[in-house]
Amino acid sequence: MKPPVIAIYPGTFDPITLGHEDLILRARRLFDEVVVAVAIAHHKKTLFSLDERLALVETAIAGRPGIRVQPFDGLVIHCAQRCGARVMLRGLRSSTDFDYEHQLADMNRRMAPDVETVFLAPDHRWQSISSTLVREITLLGADDAEQFVSPPVWQALLARKAERAAG
Repeated sequence: MKPPVIAIYPGTFDPITLGHEDLILRARRLFDEVVVAVAIAHHKKTLFSLDERLALVETAIAGRPGIRVQPFDGLVIHCAQRCGARVMLRGLRSSTDFDYEHQLADMNRRMAPDVETVFLAPDHRWQSISSTLVREITLLGADDAEQFVSPPVWQALLARKAERAAG
C-alpha cells in the first residue's frame, strides 16, 4: 500500500483569509492530508500572537478531516521533513509572487529533493487579498475587509482594533 501523500501549507496566517481557506480546502481534495504550518515568525511583528493565529486557523478549518494545524519555527523545509510531507503547497496570486516563490522552491528542492513544491492559484475572488491588506484596511477604520475573512476572524480583527484604539 502506498503511503499517504501529506502536503504542508506554511504561512504566518496573520490572519487567515478566505484565500488561505480556499487553498487549504482545494489542497485537501488533492492530497491525503494537509498540514497547515503556522510560523512562529520571530522576524515579523504580527498583529496576533502565535496562539491566537493557531486558534483562528483551527476555527476556520474546524470539522474538516485530513487537515491538521501545527506551529513551526525555523526553516519550513525542516518542518515538512519532520511531519512527513512530500509536498510543499504555495499560493500564487500574481507574477510577482511567482518570482519569489520560484526562488524558494528551488532552494527547498536543493535542501530536500524528496519534497516537491506545488503552486495553486486562489479562486479569482481572493486573488487580490493578503493578510497584510486585510490588517491594514481593518486597522485604518474600514469595514470592507469583512468580506475577505471568515466571521470568527473578522470578530478577532475588530477586537484587536478596539484594543488598539483603547490603547
